[in-house]
Amino acid sequence: MAPPSESVELKAIAPGQTRVGWIGTGVMGQAMCGHILSAGYSITVYNRTASKTEALCKDGAVVVESPEAVARQSDVVFTIVGYPTDVREVILGESGVLKGLNPGGIVVDMTTSDPALAREMFAAAKKKSCEVVDAPVSGGDVGAKKGTLAIFAGGEQKVVNVLAPLFRCMGTVTYMGGAGLGQSTKLANQVTIASTMVGLVEGMLFAHKAGLDVTQYLQAISKGAAGSKSLELYAARILRRDLNPGFFVNHFIKDLGIALEECRQMGLSLPGLALAQQLYLSLKAHGEGNLGTQALVLSLERLNNLQLPTTEGLVL
Repeated sequence: MAPPSESVELKAIAPGQTRVGWIGTGVMGQAMCGHILSAGYSITVYNRTASKTEALCKDGAVVVESPEAVARQSDVVFTIVGYPTDVREVILGESGVLKGLNPGGIVVDMTTSDPALAREMFAAAKKKSCEVVDAPVSGGDVGAKKGTLAIFAGGEQKVVNVLAPLFRCMGTVTYMGGAGLGQSTKLANQVTIASTMVGLVEGMLFAHKAGLDVTQYLQAISKGAAGSKSLELYAARILRRDLNPGFFVNHFIKDLGIALEECRQMGLSLPGLALAQQLYLSLKAHGEGNLGTQALVLSLERLNNLQLPTTEGLVL
């Protein structure tokens, strides 16, 4: 067994001093990275589709050719990519972040991923005298653009504390415990959202079929116990038939699948989660995986052979 690497003192983080790397500039990542750039940090970026880095580069970011190249020029590297396989490739792969990161460097994975993978990366980083924090987020594209995301952090608390100035650029961080527990928090969050979205859409369909004005119905219930963040973020989009992705159906299916696998391992039965995943899978089967999660309305409309009226009038 190889001897453990010596720990390296963590450096304070500040603009003009800390070099930041960012991998993944999609719907969420571009806005999140933009906030850090606006706060005065120098940023090196990588994305498989290089054109998605152009807006950040116009604002001063520097694009490089690989995750390893990002790490060589960074003290802290953030990743927010699609799937656990992508996380493994960009952090642990042949040209991954840990190949290029100097001792004392920190990797912050903000992808919703597998808790076991988060623990594996944490251990691999320790062998290089580096740190890994799993810090998935909730709040969707709106939260990313406004810098109001909820951030769930797992790893060593002292590392999360050091990262506080960067997290504040994107939202509010809560330390959840050891490696992998940030991911477990996000999975529980997705379980909650899945059933909430089913309830939101089913309530809208019920209201319509019962002869209610759906806009008035939503305004009425938003003030009571049925009010929710999902209603706030998605009800108006559903009514105006805006199914563009703030969060992709395909990525939500991935999250719910990871949650179901965790349930299997824990011996936990969550039938609401299983039902929601099946409804979202039906969207993928119809070629609708690149729509936003509010596209759940399509699945339930098909089941009932009806369609909600389109309207622009919802103000909550």
